[in-house]
Parts: sequence; structure tokens; C-alpha cells
Amino acid sequence: MVHTCDVDPIQAHELITGGETLSVEFKGESRKPYSDTDLVEAVSCLANGEGGVLLLGVEDDGTITGARPRHGSSTDPLRLQALIANRTIPPLSARVTVLEIEPTQVVAIEVEESSTPVGTNAGTYKRRAMQADGKPQCVPYPLHEMLSKTTSTGQSDYAQLRVHGATWDDLDPMEFERFRTFARRSSSDGDHGLAALDDVEIARALGVVSVGSDAVEPLMGALLLFGRPQALSRFAPTHEAAFQVLRGTKIEINETVTGGLLRVAEELYRRFEVYNREQELDAGLVRLSIPLVPAEAVREAIANALVHRDYTMMGAIRVQLSDDALTITSPGGFPQGVRLDNLLDDSRPRSRTLADAFKRAGLVERSGRGIPRMFESTLRVGRAAPDFTRSTNESVVAVFPITEADASLARYVIEQEQKTGRPSRLADLQVLHELRQDGAVTALEAAELLQKTEPETRSALARMIEDGVVEARGTGRGRTYHLSAAVYRALGSGSAYVRVRSFDPIQQRQMILNYVDAHGRITRSQAAELSAISPTQASSLLRTLVQSGDLELRGERRGAHYIKATPVR
Repeated sequence: MVHTCDVDPIQAHELITGGETLSVEFKGESRKPYSDTDLVEAVSCLANGEGGVLLLGVEDDGTITGARPRHGSSTDPLRLQALIANRTIPPLSARVTVLEIEPTQVVAIEVEESSTPVGTNAGTYKRRAMQADGKPQCVPYPLHEMLSKTTSTGQSDYAQLRVHGATWDDLDPMEFERFRTFARRSSSDGDHGLAALDDVEIARALGVVSVGSDAVEPLMGALLLFGRPQALSRFAPTHEAAFQVLRGTKIEINETVTGGLLRVAEELYRRFEVYNREQELDAGLVRLSIPLVPAEAVREAIANALVHRDYTMMGAIRVQLSDDALTITSPGGFPQGVRLDNLLDDSRPRSRTLADAFKRAGLVERSGRGIPRMFESTLRVGRAAPDFTRSTNESVVAVFPITEADASLARYVIEQEQKTGRPSRLADLQVLHELRQDGAVTALEAAELLQKTEPETRSALARMIEDGVVEARGTGRGRTYHLSAAVYRALGSGSAYVRVRSFDPIQQRQMILNYVDAHGRITRSQAAELSAISPTQASSLLRTLVQSGDLELRGERRGAHYIKATPVR
């Protein structure tokens, strides 16, 4: 009897044809039976990677030789699932299917990625990795990599680790005094009270010392926050940070900053401020200063890099200033669940202990809105939003471009804030900058920009229409939004409004026909660029021209294009 689950014979054939990968492994039994011990080890190895499928009865070269019956005259999928769960720590839930692939059987064992390291009951821990020869294999799973995974998924907190050999004398009283100074400046009354506590009471309030023992034993968090340099070098060698200034390809300054995290944060910020020159603008009765990067954004970015870095990985945090950008790099990828497309809404600290300490010291946003605050502060002064697209699984990279600021937009924003008496919303600032650069957006494009659902985005755009900030053209999903005439006037760009607004459908149709007359053909992307509309709107317009008999569609997909229709005789 074949037990059915996600893998069927057709899918198995596709997996076999694709060969072994990080998520697909073959194990043949043509030469000797594959033992239960080896099977459990291979399945836990897949779970410690990205999950996947183990196909038992398939040789390394993809030849199907068949799986032998296990534990009797036939393989019982439920029994094999129980064996895997009983011989892994923590128990691993696998899905087993016996597939009839003529003239034999193949056993498919599916396992999902585990959020915590999985080992065998014999104490073997392995993970799937690509070797130098390009072949995937199961390799030893080092302790520091296991710890990195549990911290990135929120299963453990590196700051809560006990540190063998560390004593209270490894902490620096001056760093506790630094914390008190920050706490006194904090906007929270509760955190002001921390400034009145002694060193041990502060450490206990932050949860960075062991509880219940007679002697006060600092945990890793205490060392990272308040450790003396020599103690940090001994117990936390990955704590370093570097400040660099580049002029072209030449490194002008390359300095290492060491010490407790509060000291490092303050020192990195202080060193950058020396270079953070400002441009002065008049905005009504208020004089507006436009820095290379707003101080608020720099503080949040540096604090985030220190708090959220993966302290199990070697490498220093790097704050690098070049001619074009301020780049802040932090070892370790985003915590699990955080992606480029949800950065603005999802806040998951790698270490809740360190994040709480920085919040109570007033160094980061208490509500977990640090990245939105970075976006708000840079967009508000006419600067481009920080760019995180260079981030990888190995590091988070925040890039703040420092090209010429849009002074007109910055003046408009501050004047509106003075008029309304409230700060600008982040969504409004994002839409303003996008429309300033690209002229028009659809609701779908705006939703991607704002990292919100389409209904939420349409609601925000409707509010901006009511506020007189944007105008809409068209109907349905093809509707586009552009800056209003009042905004363009305030920005001193009245002609830009005329260009955006003047292209009505009749003019767009004629421009496309003229283009085809001149060049013989036109593609969707060319029509979109020519008419200053979205690709979706261009498709709709081109279909209309085909239906009216003006154009003919030739080719498919990437080769699709439109030519002048042949007159009907």
C-alpha cells in the first residue's frame, strides 16, 4: 500500500531528473542496505538546512535501484516516521511516502526546515552544505553556527549566555555611569529611575546577571554592555566595530572602536558627526538644516547594527563614509521572518536583552519603529531613503545615499508641517518622493513601495487626494496618481505638472501610432515609456489599438510587439 503525502511519482521523477541539491538527497541501496542510523542522520541534516526530501532507493547519479523493505516484509511509513521522531533531538516530524515507480519502490522522506538545531540521539549534528566541487553534502554542524541559528529565530538570546570564568570585576564602572547619563536623558520616567540605581541593581534590572546565586555573575549581555576592553577581547572577540572614511578608492581613515556597546555607539556617532556637514534653507519663519544624513537616522542605524548583529559570527560592524554614501554593515542576516519587503512593519530583535537595554537608555526607538524612523528622517529633509538591498544572509547593509538633497521638497514638507501642526506621515513622504522622481504610480506600485496591502494603500492615497497632495487619473486597476498642481507650484515645477497631466488617452494613442509609423513596431515597455504610463496601462492601451484595427500583435511573451495593421480590402 502506498502512503500518500506531498510527493507523488511524477514529482519524484522531477526531483530525480534535477539531481541532488541542498534540499534533495539520494540514497541508494544497490550495494548494501542503508542503516536506520545513517537514515536518521541524513534526515536531521536536511532539517538543519532548508529542509527537503530524501529519496531512498535512488543512486547518486539518479539511477533508480529501489529501496529495500524496512522492518519487515514491507516498509510501513508510519513506523518509519515514528523511528525518525524517536531517534532525533528534539523529535523531528517527517512525512514518509512509499512510491511505486516501476519496476520497484522508492521511499520519499520529507522534512521541513527546523527552527532549532536537530541532532540524533547519538549526539550527531550535521547540516546540508555545498562543497568546493559543487556537490551538496552533509557536514559537521559547529556549535557557533547552531547558536547563530537559534538567535536569528528568536529561540535563544546570546546576551543570556553564561560566561565561564567571567566575574563582576570584568565590568567597567564607567560604562554603568555612561548608562545612567543616557537614562537621565530618556523620555521615559520609568527609565529615569534607573539612573538612581547602583551598578548591580542596574545589571539586575536589565537582566544581564545570573539570578539566585550568592555571587553576582555577569552574563554575556553584561559583558557586551559594560565590559572592560580586555574582558571583551577574551570573552566576546566578535564585538569590534570600525569607522572608515574613503576618498575615491583610498582609505583616508580606518579606526577600530572597542569597549561596551554604549560606548561604541556613542563613539561611532561622534566620529561621523565630524563629517556630517549641513545645508541651510529658509522655510518661512524657520531655518531648515539639511545634513548629509539626519542625526536621528544615524543613531538608529548604528544602534540597530550593534543590537541586531550576530555575535556568533566573526567580523566587525563597519561604519563607512564615502563620497557617495554612508554605509553601515552588520554581521549576520536579518532575523528570521524579516525580509526586504516587510522591513517597515516587522521588528524582531535578535537579542531582546540588548534591544531592551538600548531602549531603556533611550538610544533606540521604544516602539520597535527604528527603521521607519530612519526612512522618515531622511525623506523629510529631501534625502533618499536608506537602501537595504545589498543585505545578504551573511550581513545586513544599510546604505544612506548622500547625493544632492531635494531642497524644494524639504522646504515644502517643513512648511506643511508648520501649517498643519503635525509631523508628516511616512507614507506621505514615500509617495511624495516617488512621484517627484517618477511622475506617476499605480496603487499596486505604491503598495509595494509602502509595504502595505493594496486596500491600505488606496486608503492612504485617497487621504492624500483629500489633502490636495496628489491627483488621480483613470479608473479601476489602471488608475494612476501624480502630484497635484498645488504641490508642483510649491516645488517651483509647474511645467512638470503640465507634462504629467497633458497626456490624455487620445494623445497617447496618437503618439504610439506616430512611433510605429517612424520605427515600424513598438513593444509594451516602449509604449509605457513613451506615454509616461505604467506597463499595465500600456498593455490596455495597445489592446484598444488592436481592437480598433490600428495595430496588429505579433509574437508572444518577450518577443511580443505591435505593428501597423494591414488595411482590409
